[in-house]
Amino acid sequence: MSAKIEFTRNNLDDYLSKVAKEFRKLNGRKMRAEIILIGGASILANYGFRDSTYDIDALIRASSAMKDAINKVGDEYGLPNGWLNSDFTTTDSYSPNLIRYSKYYKTFGYVLDVRTVSGEYLVAMKLMSARQYKNDISDIVGILNEEKDNGNSITLDSIKTAVCNLYGNWNRLPQYSQNLITEIMKNDEYDKLYEQYRIQEKSVKKSLIEFDDKYPSVANEDNISQILDHLKNKSTKASHKEEN
Repeated sequence: MSAKIEFTRNNLDDYLSKVAKEFRKLNGRKMRAEIILIGGASILANYGFRDSTYDIDALIRASSAMKDAINKVGDEYGLPNGWLNSDFTTTDSYSPNLIRYSKYYKTFGYVLDVRTVSGEYLVAMKLMSARQYKNDISDIVGILNEEKDNGNSITLDSIKTAVCNLYGNWNRLPQYSQNLITEIMKNDEYDKLYEQYRIQEKSVKKSLIEFDDKYPSVANEDNISQILDHLKNKSTKASHKEEN
């Protein structure tokens, strides 16, 4: 995915409106479609702490004409392939129950109903992936912070309920994620914690880019945790060596 293309709070609705327009041309006015925004796009729609995302993850419930509409808008505006995709449905974060716990966002072109995921359900999804090299952890803290500022503080119990509603059992979460959210919620200063995690995520991402430059095509979803542990241990040893 090209890093030069950013989807922002300002242009998200514009692209969804364009997709709705193309879908209506291809499928007519009587056939409706539904898109449930996930991840970064859902955060842009519901919160103010994220400025952008590089693709739009979504659960797409529409006829095959929707794919053609998405591709046509992408071609017309120079967007990368897969700019609006449902690839997340193959990941551990996906749950068919997302439809039930999503909420209405907007309708575009009289044919496209868009829904989003927010609050504890978005936190639950982020915990299921908890990628240190993405925005997952800082997104969790950002959501907690903004909900708290809005007077809608999310509790650990409500997050556990969301996890159970989506995935059936709290223990479906990796142990790392269970420990992580417990520690995060002990800290009331979410704004400071958010900045700390953003710094960490940027550092991890930089290390992975350097690793990939040195060892192209080695890192993948199956081994990335081991690679990160290796890089962390290597960095720690180097720091100790410098101190001595």
